[in-house]
Amino acid sequence: MKLDVIKLDGGKAGSVDLDDALFGLEPRADILHRVVRWQRNNAQAGTHKVKTRSETSYSTKKIYRQKGTGGARHGDRNAPIFRKGGIYKGPTPRSHGHELPKKFRKLGLRHALSAKAKAGELVVIEEAAAEGKTAALAKQVKNLGWKRALVIDGASVNEDFLKAARNIEGLDILPTMGANVYDILKRDTLVITKAGVEALEARLK
Repeated sequence: MKLDVIKLDGGKAGSVDLDDALFGLEPRADILHRVVRWQRNNAQAGTHKVKTRSETSYSTKKIYRQKGTGGARHGDRNAPIFRKGGIYKGPTPRSHGHELPKKFRKLGLRHALSAKAKAGELVVIEEAAAEGKTAALAKQVKNLGWKRALVIDGASVNEDFLKAARNIEGLDILPTMGANVYDILKRDTLVITKAGVEALEARLK
Protein backbone atom coordinates (compact mmCIF):
# COMPACT_ATOMS: atom_id res chain seq x y z
CA MET A 1 0.00 0.00 0.00
CA LYS A 2 1.08 3.56 -0.70
CA LEU A 3 0.97 6.38 1.83
CA ASP A 4 1.87 10.07 1.59
CA VAL A 5 4.89 11.24 3.56
CA ILE A 6 4.64 14.59 5.32
CA LYS A 7 7.01 16.93 7.14
CA LEU A 8 6.47 18.19 10.68
CA ASP A 9 5.45 21.58 9.27
CA GLY A 10 2.62 19.87 7.34
CA GLY A 11 4.27 20.00 3.91
CA LYS A 12 4.38 16.98 1.59
CA ALA A 13 7.56 14.97 1.13
CA GLY A 14 6.59 12.37 -1.47
CA SER A 15 5.18 8.95 -0.71
CA VAL A 16 6.27 5.57 0.63
CA ASP A 17 5.37 1.97 -0.24
CA LEU A 18 4.30 0.07 2.87
CA ASP A 19 4.68 -3.70 3.00
CA ASP A 20 1.26 -5.39 2.98
CA ALA A 21 2.65 -8.15 5.21
CA LEU A 22 3.01 -5.51 7.95
CA PHE A 23 0.41 -2.89 7.21
CA GLY A 24 -2.15 -4.68 5.05
CA LEU A 25 -3.38 -7.53 7.27
CA GLU A 26 -6.95 -7.88 8.47
CA PRO A 27 -6.57 -7.06 12.21
CA ARG A 28 -7.57 -9.85 14.59
CA ALA A 29 -8.74 -8.83 18.05
CA ASP A 30 -7.89 -12.23 19.58
CA ILE A 31 -4.21 -11.96 18.57
CA LEU A 32 -3.95 -8.38 19.79
CA HIS A 33 -5.65 -9.32 23.07
CA ARG A 34 -3.22 -12.17 23.75
CA VAL A 35 -0.15 -10.04 23.12
CA VAL A 36 -1.42 -7.10 25.21
CA ARG A 37 -2.31 -9.47 28.06
CA TRP A 38 1.20 -10.97 27.89
CA GLN A 39 2.73 -7.47 28.04
CA ARG A 40 0.60 -6.27 30.94
CA ASN A 41 1.09 -9.48 32.94
CA ASN A 42 4.88 -9.22 32.55
CA ALA A 43 4.72 -5.59 33.69
CA GLN A 44 2.71 -6.42 36.83
CA ALA A 45 4.87 -6.08 39.96
CA GLY A 46 3.37 -9.02 41.85
CA THR A 47 4.50 -7.58 45.20
CA HIS A 48 1.18 -8.17 46.99
CA LYS A 49 1.69 -9.72 50.42
CA VAL A 50 -0.33 -10.42 53.57
CA LYS A 51 0.81 -11.54 57.02
CA THR A 52 0.33 -15.18 57.85
CA ARG A 53 -0.33 -16.61 61.32
CA SER A 54 3.42 -16.79 62.05
CA GLU A 55 3.95 -13.09 61.17
CA THR A 56 1.21 -11.23 63.08
CA SER A 57 2.22 -9.48 66.30
CA TYR A 58 -0.04 -11.00 68.97
CA SER A 59 1.31 -13.15 71.81
CA THR A 60 1.66 -16.85 71.10
CA LYS A 61 0.34 -17.72 74.57
CA LYS A 62 -2.69 -20.01 74.65
CA ILE A 63 -5.64 -17.65 75.25
CA TYR A 64 -7.58 -19.98 77.59
CA ARG A 65 -7.49 -23.54 78.73
CA GLN A 66 -8.21 -26.34 76.30
CA LYS A 67 -11.11 -27.93 78.17
CA GLY A 68 -13.94 -26.88 80.41
CA THR A 69 -14.85 -23.47 78.92
CA GLY A 70 -17.76 -24.68 76.81
CA GLY A 71 -16.24 -22.83 73.84
CA ALA A 72 -14.19 -23.83 70.85
CA ARG A 73 -10.59 -24.93 71.34
CA HIS A 74 -8.04 -22.26 70.44
CA GLY A 75 -4.32 -21.76 70.62
CA ASP A 76 -3.36 -18.10 70.32
CA ARG A 77 -4.87 -14.89 68.95
CA ASN A 78 -2.90 -15.16 65.69
CA ALA A 79 -5.40 -17.69 64.35
CA PRO A 80 -7.14 -16.58 61.11
CA ILE A 81 -10.57 -16.81 62.77
CA PHE A 82 -9.79 -13.81 65.02
CA ARG A 83 -9.85 -10.14 64.07
CA LYS A 84 -6.33 -8.97 63.10
CA GLY A 85 -5.14 -12.57 63.06
CA GLY A 86 -3.04 -14.04 60.26
CA ILE A 87 -4.55 -14.42 56.78
CA TYR A 88 -5.01 -17.97 55.57
CA LYS A 89 -3.69 -18.67 52.04
CA GLY A 90 -3.41 -14.97 51.18
CA PRO A 91 -1.42 -13.53 48.24
CA THR A 92 2.38 -13.79 48.29
CA PRO A 93 4.97 -12.13 46.01
CA ARG A 94 5.07 -13.88 42.64
CA SER A 95 5.50 -13.26 38.94
CA HIS A 96 2.34 -12.89 36.86
CA GLY A 97 4.26 -13.26 33.59
CA HIS A 98 3.77 -16.11 31.17
CA GLU A 99 5.44 -17.28 27.99
CA LEU A 100 4.43 -16.22 24.48
CA PRO A 101 6.34 -17.44 21.39
CA LYS A 102 8.48 -14.88 19.53
CA LYS A 103 6.65 -15.58 16.28
CA PHE A 104 3.33 -14.76 17.92
CA ARG A 105 4.72 -11.52 19.38
CA LYS A 106 5.89 -10.46 15.91
CA LEU A 107 2.49 -11.40 14.48
CA GLY A 108 0.80 -9.25 17.13
CA LEU A 109 2.96 -6.25 16.17
CA ARG A 110 2.07 -6.72 12.49
CA HIS A 111 -1.63 -6.80 13.37
CA ALA A 112 -1.30 -3.67 15.53
CA LEU A 113 0.36 -1.78 12.66
CA SER A 114 -2.30 -3.04 10.25
CA ALA A 115 -5.08 -1.99 12.66
CA LYS A 116 -3.74 1.59 12.72
CA ALA A 117 -3.36 1.66 8.93
CA LYS A 118 -6.89 0.34 8.38
CA ALA A 119 -8.37 2.87 10.83
CA GLY A 120 -6.61 5.74 9.03
CA GLU A 121 -4.59 6.53 12.17
CA LEU A 122 -1.18 5.92 10.61
CA VAL A 123 1.03 8.88 9.61
CA VAL A 124 4.45 8.64 7.98
CA ILE A 125 6.79 11.62 8.43
CA GLU A 126 10.08 12.30 6.67
CA GLU A 127 12.10 12.58 9.89
CA ALA A 128 11.64 13.32 13.58
CA ALA A 129 13.96 16.28 14.01
CA ALA A 130 13.57 19.53 15.96
CA GLU A 131 15.69 22.46 17.07
CA GLY A 132 15.24 21.56 20.73
CA LYS A 133 12.43 24.08 21.31
CA THR A 134 9.35 22.59 22.96
CA ALA A 135 7.07 25.54 22.07
CA ALA A 136 7.84 25.26 18.36
CA LEU A 137 7.29 21.48 18.29
CA ALA A 138 4.10 21.77 20.37
CA LYS A 139 2.73 24.23 17.81
CA GLN A 140 3.54 21.86 14.94
CA VAL A 141 1.91 18.93 16.77
CA LYS A 142 -1.21 21.00 17.43
CA ASN A 143 -1.43 22.08 13.77
CA LEU A 144 -1.14 18.44 12.68
CA GLY A 145 -3.98 17.51 15.05
CA TRP A 146 -2.06 14.96 17.10
CA LYS A 147 -3.63 14.77 20.56
CA ARG A 148 -2.45 11.36 21.74
CA ALA A 149 0.33 10.23 19.44
CA LEU A 150 3.18 7.72 19.48
CA VAL A 151 6.20 8.53 17.32
CA ILE A 152 8.36 5.58 16.25
CA ASP A 153 11.78 6.55 14.90
CA GLY A 154 14.62 4.44 13.47
CA ALA A 155 17.30 2.58 15.43
CA SER A 156 17.84 5.66 17.61
CA VAL A 157 15.86 8.81 18.39
CA ASN A 158 17.11 12.30 17.57
CA GLU A 159 18.28 13.82 20.88
CA ASP A 160 17.03 17.35 20.08
CA PHE A 161 13.62 15.99 19.09
CA LEU A 162 13.48 13.91 22.27
CA LYS A 163 14.26 16.95 24.45
CA ALA A 164 11.70 19.10 22.65
CA ALA A 165 8.98 16.43 22.92
CA ARG A 166 9.69 15.47 26.53
CA ASN A 167 7.29 18.01 28.05
CA ILE A 168 4.48 17.79 25.47
CA GLU A 169 1.41 16.06 26.90
CA GLY A 170 0.16 13.09 24.89
CA LEU A 171 3.31 12.73 22.75
CA ASP A 172 5.51 9.66 23.23
CA ILE A 173 8.70 8.75 21.36
CA LEU A 174 10.15 5.26 20.90
CA PRO A 175 12.98 3.77 18.81
CA THR A 176 12.08 0.88 16.52
CA MET A 177 13.17 -1.77 19.02
CA GLY A 178 10.81 -0.26 21.59
CA ALA A 179 7.75 -0.53 19.34
CA ASN A 180 5.14 -2.71 21.02
CA VAL A 181 1.47 -3.62 20.63
CA TYR A 182 0.20 -2.03 23.86
CA ASP A 183 1.73 1.41 23.24
CA ILE A 184 0.60 1.41 19.60
CA LEU A 185 -3.02 0.58 20.44
CA LYS A 186 -3.13 2.97 23.40
CA ARG A 187 -2.52 6.07 21.24
CA ASP A 188 -4.98 7.66 18.83
CA THR A 189 -2.33 8.35 16.18
CA LEU A 190 0.69 6.26 15.18
CA VAL A 191 3.47 8.35 13.62
CA ILE A 192 6.40 6.54 11.98
CA THR A 193 9.44 8.12 10.36
CA LYS A 194 10.73 6.81 7.01
CA ALA A 195 13.71 5.35 8.86
CA GLY A 196 11.27 3.74 11.29
CA VAL A 197 9.30 2.10 8.47
CA GLU A 198 12.50 0.60 7.02
CA ALA A 199 13.65 -0.61 10.44
CA LEU A 200 10.24 -2.15 11.24
CA GLU A 201 10.17 -3.98 7.92
CA ALA A 202 13.67 -5.33 8.56
CA ARG A 203 12.71 -6.36 12.12
CA LEU A 204 9.43 -8.09 11.29
CA LYS A 205 10.22 -9.87 8.03
